Amino acid sequence: MEFPSDLLYTVHDEWIRTEDDELVAGITDFAQDQLSDVVFVELPEVGEVYDAGDTIGVVESVKAASDIYMPLAGEIIAINEDLENTPEVVNEDP
Repeated sequence: MEFPSDLLYTVHDEWIRTEDDELVAGITDFAQDQLSDVVFVELPEVGEVYDAGDTIGVVESVKAASDIYMPLAGEIIAINEDLENTPEVVNEDP
């Protein structure tokens, strides 16, 4: 399992990192490993505003489903649209 040092981690197994003047978020390698084979990812709508800790999506695998929580308060300005058709990418690059 990998734990890149440029990431900040939450207690719910999400991570965030700074890219230019934006924050990028994802789930941890540990979380995807525990879920096993990811088969579906529900992501928030672009433009939605959330508080830290709000549920913003779901990751489903062949053995479980897990909520995705907003790591910080803010607006969703982009999502990984590839996950709609290829959710298994989460297992390769969470």
